[in-house]
This record gives sequence, structure tokens and C-alpha cells, in this order.
Amino acid sequence: MTAVPGVPVQAPGSDPVPDPLPDPLPDPLPDPLPDPVPAIPELAAPSVWPASAVSAPGGDVAVAGVSLTELADRYGTPVYVLDEDEVRSRARAWRRALPDAEVVYAGKAFLSRAVVDWMDEEGLGLDVCSAGELELAATRGFPAERIVMHGNAKSPQDLRTALRLGVGRIVIDSDCEIARLAAQVTGPQAQQVMVRVLPGIEAGGHKKIRTGAEGQKFGLSIAGGDAEDAVARILGQPRLELTGLHSHLGSQIASPEPYAQNVRRVIAFMARIRDRYGVTLPELDLGGGFAVAYLPGDPAPAPAAYGRRINDELVRACAESDFPLPRLTVEPGRSIMAPAGIALYRVLSVKRGGGQVFVAVDGGMSDNPRPALYGARYTVRMVGRSSTAPMRTTTVVGRHCEAGDVLAESVELPEDVRPGDILAVPASGAYHVSMASGYNLTGRPPVVAVSQGRSRTLIRRETFDDHRRRDIGL
Repeated sequence: MTAVPGVPVQAPGSDPVPDPLPDPLPDPLPDPLPDPVPAIPELAAPSVWPASAVSAPGGDVAVAGVSLTELADRYGTPVYVLDEDEVRSRARAWRRALPDAEVVYAGKAFLSRAVVDWMDEEGLGLDVCSAGELELAATRGFPAERIVMHGNAKSPQDLRTALRLGVGRIVIDSDCEIARLAAQVTGPQAQQVMVRVLPGIEAGGHKKIRTGAEGQKFGLSIAGGDAEDAVARILGQPRLELTGLHSHLGSQIASPEPYAQNVRRVIAFMARIRDRYGVTLPELDLGGGFAVAYLPGDPAPAPAAYGRRINDELVRACAESDFPLPRLTVEPGRSIMAPAGIALYRVLSVKRGGGQVFVAVDGGMSDNPRPALYGARYTVRMVGRSSTAPMRTTTVVGRHCEAGDVLAESVELPEDVRPGDILAVPASGAYHVSMASGYNLTGRPPVVAVSQGRSRTLIRRETFDDHRRRDIGL
């Protein structure tokens, strides 16, 4: 049995929202979406696998009409597969969820020339954190006014590039940046900036990805007075124009409530700025961090659910403070990209002993450091071979010289899994290739886009020749 194509999937408690936007391509993944008829248990969770994923003969899985086994054979492994239509559909879902807001894609999740084009065509802005990401966007002609520049420690090159390209807003993350940035603004117009504030809210899937609480490297504290000091200093800089406040609570936030709490605190602070300095800031950026499902059953509210709660609280908070509704910005990255990606590996060895099974693959922490960094967990499925063997609890490990090089713990794989088998890891579109390293000189994997039965390379495989050209010391 295969999943039923074209059947939308609606998240519990969400209402369909009409899409007023013209779609440059057919939108196969309307959001909110109802559950499709499941093909196999792993494919029953559309937020783990792309909506186009269906079972295929011989134990295979096809995504966007393309066999995963054929992709592994054609491009080699490890390889990352990205469903273009899924990416576009999720971008549209965010625009539908907050039609009056600016939706800015967080490029740190994964960025390439093609992704820059997709975001431009879908009407999203772009959030960048370095001169390199800025330059990449510039090579594609992405509108600079729709770019937001982030970073807790922006280098002089980052700031020079942002000013040269004319980015829309630069987010001030420390007192040190204020005078440094103002001194570099040479044009007749002031540079628009925002202040990243710490609202003092604990939210996120792991302590290493919680960025809205007190006592860490990002932002300026509202409670401690640092944020207000920065606001006052910026208002005294004629070359800087303060347009609003920015905040980012963290990542993998599986409930809209922390965002509602954040709205209340930041709007109250904006009202205080108005009362003390006579300035009504017109923009509020709530950042990103919206959760996706990595395992079937993981909580992952639809964009519409986040959007309704944020809008409701924004209206309420502004009414209580007699503050005009600011223009809202959100910065989804993972929630657009992660569910569209699948990592494919080939099994190199299988070790059985001491009641455990270790399946080693030809990738690892060099292409996906998230499990080693903060215990991320994944769904894993064997593709390309049917098996009648019973399922066995297995640990999938990488090929690198680290005991912590574990890709997935306690996953169910056929007991007869063997070298040469292909393993597919869904929800791999974000923070894998973008965080990949050159550890052991294995070379970073390629990224392949699939759409309407075809595939094409977005990023080629990194080779030893690439390393050799960089190593110029003799």
C-alpha cells in the first residue's frame, strides 16, 4: 500500500487558511494538513517524512517521484536529498499563518544558491549571520532590503559587507557594536537596526539551544537594564535608526505559549521605551525556533497554530499597553527545511555482541554533529531491500574516531541488516550540511534536490582535491 497522493494533512485543532498568494509552482503540501492513509508505520507521520514520500517495490521509498535507492546509487553515499516542493510549501504555510507579518528564512539551517532563489520566489526575507551568507545571497540578486543580519560577535568584515550591500536591518547584540557600526555608516541615510533583547524565558529542546534566558551569550537583558541602555545609546546615534526589538527564545520550541509570553514582555518593554524616550518602535521580531518532528509522535504544531496564538497575544498585549500594533517578523528555518531533507547512508559494518547491535555507516558526526552536540534523536529506515527478519533495537554509529559519533540510538532495524544496505534518515534538511566539518578528511556530502520525478545536484561532494588545494604549506 502507498500513501494517498494529494490528500492534505491537517494538524489537530487547526483551521484551513486560504492562501492569497500566487504560487509559482503547484503546492503539494497545503498547511494545515490532514493525515494521509499510512503506507508503513514510519511513513504515517507526514511531519517526519516529506509529504511526497511513498513506499515503493522492493522495500524502497520514493520522494517526489524519485527512488531513494536510485539516488544513493547515482550520487553515492552519504548524500542529502531535499524535496524542493516540500520546502516551498512550508515557506507558503508560514506566509499563510501570518499574512500581515514578514517571514524571514533563517539561512543558518541550510543555505545554497538554489535555496536563496526559492526563498526569493516565495516572497520570504533572509536571515544571515556572516559575510559569507551575505555574499551568497548577493550572487543570486536577493533583495538586500529583505535581509536581516544577526550575530552575537559580528566581525568587521561582517559589518562592512552588510553596509556595502545595504541590508535592511542589522540586529545589535552588544553595546560594543553600537559605536563600531555607527562609525562605518558613511552614506546619507542612517542604517536601520534592531536591538536583540533577552526576555528571560526558558524555552527550547536542550539547554544548548535555549537562547532567551538570562545569563548566556546572546542579546541584552530587559530585566538587568542592559537592553534599555543600548536603546538609549542608539537613539543618540544619528547614523543609526532604531526600528524595533528582536528576540529569539531558542530552538525546537514545541508550544506556542513561550512566544505568547515573549510578546507580553517585549511589548511591555516597547511601551516603556515610548513613555521614557518618546519613541514608538514600529517593528517586533520574534525570531524562530519552531519545532519539527524527528520521531513519529513528536509534538510539532502547524505554523497556523503558532500564528494564531502569536497574533492573539499581540493584539491583547498592545491593547493593555495602549501601544499600536507593530509590524511583526518571524524567522523560521528548521521548520521549513528539516522535514524536506533525507540523509542516505550505506552500511559499512555490523557488530553484534553483549546484547547490542552496532550498525556503522559511511557518514557520521562530520555531516551530522547534532546527536553528539545535544543528543538529537532520529528515525531510521532501511530502504532498497525487503526483509522478513524480525526488527531489532539497534544503534547506528558513524565512521569517525570518537565514541560519541552516534547518529541514532535505539532504532528498530531488521535483524538481518548487513553491509551494503542503505539507511534513510528523514528530517535531515536543517543543521546537518550547514554544520558539517572536514573531520578525518572524509569530505562533506552532496545535496541533491528532487522535484516532479527528477533530481539535480545543488552542492557537489567535497573531494580530496578540494582539501589539497587549500593545504598550501610545504
